[in-house]
Amino acid sequence: MSEGKFALVTGAGSGIGRHVAVALAKDGYTVAMAGRRIDALEATAQACSETGARCLVQSTDVGDPRSVDHLFQRIRDEFGRLDVLFNNAGVFTKPASIEDVSFDDWKASLDVNLTGYFLCTQGAFRLMKSQQPRGGRIINNGSISAHAPRPLATCYTTTKHAVTGLTKATSLDGRAHDIACGQIDIGNAASEMTDIMRTGVMQADGSIRPEPLMDVGHVAQAVVYMAGLPLEANVQFMTVMATNMPFIGRG
Repeated sequence: MSEGKFALVTGAGSGIGRHVAVALAKDGYTVAMAGRRIDALEATAQACSETGARCLVQSTDVGDPRSVDHLFQRIRDEFGRLDVLFNNAGVFTKPASIEDVSFDDWKASLDVNLTGYFLCTQGAFRLMKSQQPRGGRIINNGSISAHAPRPLATCYTTTKHAVTGLTKATSLDGRAHDIACGQIDIGNAASEMTDIMRTGVMQADGSIRPEPLMDVGHVAQAVVYMAGLPLEANVQFMTVMATNMPFIGRG
C-alpha cells in the first residue's frame, strides 16, 4: 500500500488509462486524471472515489503546451508533489498505406502520441526535481508496435518507436535527479479500441484474422507494480501481451 503518494494518469477517461487510474487509487495513490472529455474523466473519478481515494480531474489537450502547463500548475497547487506519471494518452488514426496518410492524421498522431508524452515528461521533471523529497517515476505506455508494426499503421508505429527513444533519454537524464523512467509495451488488451480484433484485423500477409485478447486488468496491475518500486530499482521495459497473439515468430 502506498502512503501519501501522488500520481498523474493521462488519457484516463477510458480503456487502459481508466483501469490504471482506478488500480492506483486502490493502491492508495491520490490520482490526477487528464484527458479531453471531462464527462469521461468524471466517470473515472467516480470509480476511483469508491475506493476512498482523492482525485483531481483536469480537461487537458496534452499536445498543447499551455494546457499541459495548466495541468501541472494545478497538481503543484493541490498536491504539492508528483510521485508517478503514467503517460498514456494516445490516438489511432484510420488505417492507410503510407502514401495515403493525410498530413492531418500524421500531425494528430505526433501531437498526442509523442508531443503529449514529451510535454508531460517536461512538467513532471520540473516538479520532481524541485520537490522534497525529490524524485519520482515516469512510466510510458509504449506498444507492441514499438517493436513490430501492423500493416497500414505508419503514424501509430512511428510514434511508438519514438516513445522508446524518449523513454531511454528520460531514464538517462533522470539519473542525476532520482527520476526513474520505464516503459510498458502492451499487446491486445481488451478495451473499446481493440474490440475489432475479436472479429478480425489485417495480418502481415494481407489476410484478415481474429486475434486473442487479454483482460486489461493485467496491464493495470503491471503498472501498479512498476509504480510501487523504490527509486533505486526500475523496470526499464516490460511487455504484457495476450499469450497467443501474433507477435513472436511468424504468428
